[in-house]
Amino acid sequence: MKIIFLKDIAKKGRKYEVKEVANGYGRHLVATGVAEFATPENVARIERKRATDATEKKIHTDLLLKNLAGLNGASITLYGKANDAGHLFASIHKAEILEELKRVTKLDMHPDFLILDKPLKEIGNFEIPVVVGDVKTSFTVSVEASK
Repeated sequence: MKIIFLKDIAKKGRKYEVKEVANGYGRHLVATGVAEFATPENVARIERKRATDATEKKIHTDLLLKNLAGLNGASITLYGKANDAGHLFASIHKAEILEELKRVTKLDMHPDFLILDKPLKEIGNFEIPVVVGDVKTSFTVSVEASK
């Protein structure tokens, strides 16, 4: 059975990829909403969507490159509950960092441009690199314990 993945699934398929899978697995993915059947109409619609997404990402990247100079040296502060040793009870992920960055600098950025190997789990200052095309810059995230 051929299906179109609507989301990334680890070791199975990427978003908008058309792939042949076992019938039972395909029906399961369609029922859970992470895939749809690969009919000619759906494939054509997904190809148009993929082209539109690629164009939007290129426009977004070009705009981000122009505004990246304002990000260099910026600093944001995030708060989280922590124990006495300085370890956070809940990790801080890319989404929270990007949300605060957008609030402070008014710069909307795609998560792929932010280089964060693992979520932040401790109190302290962290230098977060940003890579857009050939341009590299960074900003500082200060994680503090909430009171």
